Amino acid sequence: MKVLYRSIVVLLVLLVIVVSSCTKNMTTLNVNPKVDTIVQGETLFSNGELALANNLVTPNVNVGIFELIAQYWAETTYPQESQYDLGNRDIALNFWNAMYRDVIMDFDRSIQLMRVQAASPTLLESEKAAYTNKIAIAKIMRAYSFSILVNTFGDIPYTQALQGRENTTPAYDNQKDVYYALLDTISTSISELDLTSGGFGNADLIYGGDVEKWYKFANSIQLKLGMIIADVDPETAKAKVLTAVQNGVFTSNADNALLNYTTTPPNVNPIWTNLVQSGRNDFVAANTIVDTMNAHNDPRLPFYFTEGPNGGYIGGIYGSGNRFANFSHPSDQVEAADFPAIIMDYAEVEFLLAEAAARGMGVTGSAVQHYNNAVTASITFWGGTTEQAASYLANPKNQFDASNWKKSIGVQQWIAYYTRGFDAWISFRRLDYPQLKAPPSAVTPFPMRYTYPSTEPNLNSANYTAAASSIGGDAVTTKLFWDVH
Repeated sequence: MKVLYRSIVVLLVLLVIVVSSCTKNMTTLNVNPKVDTIVQGETLFSNGELALANNLVTPNVNVGIFELIAQYWAETTYPQESQYDLGNRDIALNFWNAMYRDVIMDFDRSIQLMRVQAASPTLLESEKAAYTNKIAIAKIMRAYSFSILVNTFGDIPYTQALQGRENTTPAYDNQKDVYYALLDTISTSISELDLTSGGFGNADLIYGGDVEKWYKFANSIQLKLGMIIADVDPETAKAKVLTAVQNGVFTSNADNALLNYTTTPPNVNPIWTNLVQSGRNDFVAANTIVDTMNAHNDPRLPFYFTEGPNGGYIGGIYGSGNRFANFSHPSDQVEAADFPAIIMDYAEVEFLLAEAAARGMGVTGSAVQHYNNAVTASITFWGGTTEQAASYLANPKNQFDASNWKKSIGVQQWIAYYTRGFDAWISFRRLDYPQLKAPPSAVTPFPMRYTYPSTEPNLNSANYTAAASSIGGDAVTTKLFWDVH
């Protein structure tokens, strides 16, 4: 009997031990010891880079219709977006949210976290210097991302943005004030870069941590944003342009700011996701660009599009429904899963320098030299040869016309910006070339801006009303402050 009693006691003790050991740390059962629970600023920076690239290149019609606005592509079954129906899918709201929430918020939080990380007393001096570079680069990307919103909407929340629950009804800042603040931020951040110190390393999806390339990119951004205000404020534009050129901008395609995707989801080009993986046939080449490139005998046609069913290149009617089998489509190169997102390239820089020279801003080199460099850079980047570029530029239709330089640069820049619909939209709003027109079936006139998100009149009514009044009315026809023609 005593043996039995002792056995029962032992079993009870063991049971208590087992239960105690099982319940002692129940809160840790869902914690993966192999996953870092502390977010690093570098990780958020990477996320911001990827989200920015995705938002600019995606052809998802719920958020990314810039290839359609630029009339590079036409639609098949559902042509509403080609008819400038921005409201049916809440496109403005989706783009607004994607930029604030997925891009700018990540860059902003990465800056905050890296400032804390940089203050660690255990860091070496070289590590602290690297953090100075990383923070400066993140500030440049945050500013550039904000400029995209300004150039899309006009007045936007800026000084009161990103405050979350602390301020759910942020005031809108004047578009010009925001733009000039961004120019100042970029200029200051460029001065903070130390080319002898490190950067993000592998966390940088664009340049792999190469600070010298970031320095050139940042100056090229300053050149770009400076040229955008050339018509409304030529003195400031000239100062920004000359400073950027003096510091050093892109000098070859090796400097291009590309986000290189992989062939394995989820880090693939959204064009592949929406056009190939989805199995949908929603887009064909638009007659607007195909007819232009055919007329100019453009060697980039096979790199941009497939041939039509009977050979040659044929575009669908822009703004109408088109039968997919009857027309050219985006090329295999463009539809590849690892086709890079082009954030900025050397061709763009040379077009901007050509414009600066044509405006008499005092940059080195003639307008025609920079123009020829730009066209050559675009053709060779896409896969053409320097011989093809020379032959193309020998065609009188493609030669620089100093008497109408806006047309020469505007048309060729539009062709070169293929797959970069947002930048094309900025370009032809500024230069008025090519003179794209709304199709007869359009729901609205050609959009000079996006209207504000549909939620703003209800959720942020007073600030929305003030912003709409400030810019001259919340309409797609309202021009931004730099669009004075």
